[in-house]
Amino acid sequence: MRWSVKIARVAGIDVRLHITFLLFLAWIGFGYYSLGGPAAAVQGVTFLLALFGCVLLHEFGHALAARQFGIRTPDITLLPIGGVARLQRMPDQPWQELIVAIAGPLVNVVIATMLIIYLGGRTGLEDFGRLNEPGVQLLTKLASINIMLVLFNLIPAFPMDGGRVLRSLLAMRMSYSRATNIAASVGQGLAFLFGFAGLFWNPMLLFIALFVYLGAQQEAAAAQIKDLTGGLRVADAMVTQFVTLDEHATLADAVDALLRTSQHEFPVVSADDELLGLLTRDDMIKAYRRSGPDVPVVEVMRTNIPRVSMHAPFEEAFRGMQECECPALAAVDRFGRIVGLITPENIGEMMMIQSVLPRGVVPAWRAARGFHPL
Repeated sequence: MRWSVKIARVAGIDVRLHITFLLFLAWIGFGYYSLGGPAAAVQGVTFLLALFGCVLLHEFGHALAARQFGIRTPDITLLPIGGVARLQRMPDQPWQELIVAIAGPLVNVVIATMLIIYLGGRTGLEDFGRLNEPGVQLLTKLASINIMLVLFNLIPAFPMDGGRVLRSLLAMRMSYSRATNIAASVGQGLAFLFGFAGLFWNPMLLFIALFVYLGAQQEAAAAQIKDLTGGLRVADAMVTQFVTLDEHATLADAVDALLRTSQHEFPVVSADDELLGLLTRDDMIKAYRRSGPDVPVVEVMRTNIPRVSMHAPFEEAFRGMQECECPALAAVDRFGRIVGLITPENIGEMMMIQSVLPRGVVPAWRAARGFHPL
């Protein structure tokens, strides 16, 4: 995720901190300082760090549950609004998604239960309204906030865990896409209720309403894409007719290739077709204007281009394109040689074609590439 820094690596998972979290921390410290001076500021910042420690444990609950089903979690990012565990993919079976979704809130249940037992049962929902009071004991606040995290996350609306729980339960009786659409509709309905309540009660509910509505909309779109691309491989969607640039090529050579083709991204390869980088049209024009035609392309190309196996599921390439926000993905064979490109344009074209095809029909161009239904 952009604007985030790695602060630790735990159980093979990178823990990242978004820059805005530091701003949020400073804001909280200033707010507590205004209420009670330096001591209150320290107490407020300590509480916030402890709170996000609980949020981090919540996300590790999701990540470690997903690991049991062979799903890797590259990183967990802490944001001012909470944590995000970036799963490599969603579970294949509804019951697996149910376990992964419920694992996070269960962590908070355990934390709250342990704290309440330690405090002798002297905490509960009545403490929610006192969280911003400097005099309230830290453990009391943490017990209360963990209860609140459980209740909030189990709201049956995306992107909260409750939305995924609802989707998984529905998917046990119907198709994944229909289950997602129903869960997304429930989430959007709740978003309107939150927004209406926010107009008369708490403006924060307006922000939550927008967050829930957009999350539900995004999840419904992702489910539609998954439904349309089920069974597709990267090889079925990649661009195979493209011009490459030699590692010794200059910007003059790149401009020549740009003018005689319709390409906007040019792979730069070594003599044995190993991918070295990618030169985009925009980078090419900027460098040409700045330094002239004789600059080697290896000095201008982007080198952090993600690679995906041509035999991988198309969903993996689509997810990789979303995560890296890069101009293209390189499709490679088992020897690591580039054999195709995945670009936003050809993903869009693929989606349009798949949306008009009858279910179960394999188009001739896929059959010609050796496609066999899974």
